[in-house]
Amino acid sequence: MRKRSHRKRAAVTVATAAVLATAGCDAMGDHASGPKDTGARASRAAAAPVPTWNTRPGSIAAVGDSITRGFDACTVLSDCPEVSWATGSDAAVDSLAVRLLGATGAAQRSWNYAVTGSRMADLTGQMAQAALRKPELVTVMAGANDACRASTSAMTSVGDFRAEFQDAMDTLRQALPKTEVYVSSVPNLKRLWSEGRTNPLGKQVWKLGICPSMLADADELGATATARRDTVEARVEAYNEVLKEVCAKDRRCRFDGNAVFDYRFGTEQLSQWDWFHPSRNGQARLAEIAYRTITAKSPAT
Repeated sequence: MRKRSHRKRAAVTVATAAVLATAGCDAMGDHASGPKDTGARASRAAAAPVPTWNTRPGSIAAVGDSITRGFDACTVLSDCPEVSWATGSDAAVDSLAVRLLGATGAAQRSWNYAVTGSRMADLTGQMAQAALRKPELVTVMAGANDACRASTSAMTSVGDFRAEFQDAMDTLRQALPKTEVYVSSVPNLKRLWSEGRTNPLGKQVWKLGICPSMLADADELGATATARRDTVEARVEAYNEVLKEVCAKDRRCRFDGNAVFDYRFGTEQLSQWDWFHPSRNGQARLAEIAYRTITAKSPAT
């Protein structure tokens, strides 16, 4: 009896070993050994990391200033959010929200918290509002009003601009650590002056006080006026460098690579009421730039 029990246990042990060997062979491949397979799997995992950027976010919140509100694009001295490059419904604009979510999705899952006249200091409050919606993407276009002041000395300092933008990003991240952020560069205000000044009506409207630091005395080409405009241009370039640097520290943030600043717009892209804000055509161009940046496989450089 003892011998038979011993033989029976031995048979079970051999059978179990055979089953385990077969299972190991199925899991690792007929000709692979355990250690080699572990390395191969680790290598494959390292070669295919989980992406941190979703090119097709399912909801959008927009923050910023009058450009994102569509100011002066439809009627004089009025917001026109339906033509907003970020969240508008106007078919001629084909906004970012419509491009990503479709018309129905844009109506249901996009929100515009931008405020006409706001500066970077106001962005933190807008971010807090946007975060309540838990959007998968937040778009940012702010900074033009920080440069468009009564004088160059009144422009927001670069240091304050950096601190304010960082505070806005921190506010969003505390509430939504995984939400993506698209950051537009500040538009080229000096090009706006050079294009808009070709229209006599535009120059008259500018005299009402639109962006005096850049647009005052539009026909004056002397050293003082030129130096003033150059100062504003340098400040905008510095703002864009801040946006780039702060965004680069956040792996779920994409800066447009100065695409908006570099865009060579003409009078067709400017409002026919103030020759400053984007027209419907201008809003459409902003939507194109944003969509291209957000859906790209890799961020702009």
